[in-house]
Amino acid sequence: MSPEEDRTPPPDQGTPPNHEPLPDGRPEDIAARLSALAGAKDRLQGLLSAVLAIGGGLDLPTVLHRMVTAAMDLVGARYGALGVLAPRGDRLERFITAGLSEKERAALAGTDFPRGHGVLGHLIHHPEPLRVNEISVHPASIGFPPGHPLMHTLLGVAVTVHGEIYGDLYLSERRDGRPFDQADEDIVRALAGAAGIAIENARLFGAVRDSAEQFQRLLLPTLPDLSPFTAAAVYRTAAAPAGVGGDWYDAVLLPDRSCAAVIGDVVGHDLKAAAAMAQARNMLRALLYDRRTPPSAVLTQLDHTVHAITDLPVTTACLARVEPDAEGWTLRWSTAGHPPPLLLHPDGRAEYLHGEPGVPLGVDPGLHRPDHTRTLPAGSTVLLFTDGLVEHPRQAIDEGLAVLADLAAPRAGLPLEDLVHFLADHHPSDGHDDMALLAVRVPGGPGHPR
Repeated sequence: MSPEEDRTPPPDQGTPPNHEPLPDGRPEDIAARLSALAGAKDRLQGLLSAVLAIGGGLDLPTVLHRMVTAAMDLVGARYGALGVLAPRGDRLERFITAGLSEKERAALAGTDFPRGHGVLGHLIHHPEPLRVNEISVHPASIGFPPGHPLMHTLLGVAVTVHGEIYGDLYLSERRDGRPFDQADEDIVRALAGAAGIAIENARLFGAVRDSAEQFQRLLLPTLPDLSPFTAAAVYRTAAAPAGVGGDWYDAVLLPDRSCAAVIGDVVGHDLKAAAAMAQARNMLRALLYDRRTPPSAVLTQLDHTVHAITDLPVTTACLARVEPDAEGWTLRWSTAGHPPPLLLHPDGRAEYLHGEPGVPLGVDPGLHRPDHTRTLPAGSTVLLFTDGLVEHPRQAIDEGLAVLADLAAPRAGLPLEDLVHFLADHHPSDGHDDMALLAVRVPGGPGHPR
């Protein structure tokens, strides 16, 4: 190449190639640039925090609500909502809202949630991001229902899960009064993309938990006909992500016409605890039919058996026998580290049958467990339950027992199915442990001769 050909001018040293021009050095320009950088950093940090908050949940309703509130915080919106699409994708089947005051919610009481018409429906049929500065003049607008707060601006973004639209995220009314801008749209789109993964994780976890709970329920028995006794039981899984647990119950009518009832709690919240629970229950039923011995002797034999042939975790239990006698009915029971039975009298009194407790199963099969005896009034009810019904980390166990007795006493005459479900619905615990209840009622009450 000749010197004449090499005439390419050197690049301008004042402006680096492919970069924006540097500020000219004026203080106000430098301050503006620094403020913009700081704002961008804060938004990115907020986005990261929002993604972590959403992804940290496995309960689907919690994940969806966190998504709405996180989007509101990121863009400073006063109102937010997430519309979940029906399986066909043509309408909304759920609508999660945030930002409404108590007064605004009261004004909308009795109003059905949006089904995806008007501007909200526009995003369903046209899933590109939507920014509207005045909702009332948008061609798809059909107005608001009576009592709805007045809204002008809207930012809508579709939420996808595995490439399919799961729902639409709606935001309205920036708190600074300005319309939503491109930066708002970009950051909400980023959040919606990350939230799709969290939604799918929560859906998968919910499916696994439902399957585990179904497995647990299949392990528990359907109570047989115990005539002349009546019985009812209920089992509830823990509110915490567990799905299965070690709570179990059983009731059988024995050859001598007495009724045996047992409730137990295997330590643990996993499939191992559920499997151990099933083993212990089946072994105990066989022992009850084979041995007409006091409850303490049956529990001791169960302890020896499981110790010899299986690896049973520590288990608490309460075993009771209701036997006929010349005067009416006699309750014999023994506990293995378990809460005491609750006796409900026909006149509405509630009484815990306290007695010396025995050690749990799986501790030492050689230790003695005492038996206890009590005469039962005709028509009375014996309630056995696991500690998940009454335990709460912010109160002593005695407080939970007292609340349970107060709940049960005025409902002693209810049909047993109603009674056990009421107590399971209104329990005094924090709900972070599974729970089981078993109620057995002796005959002889009003309208129920012995």
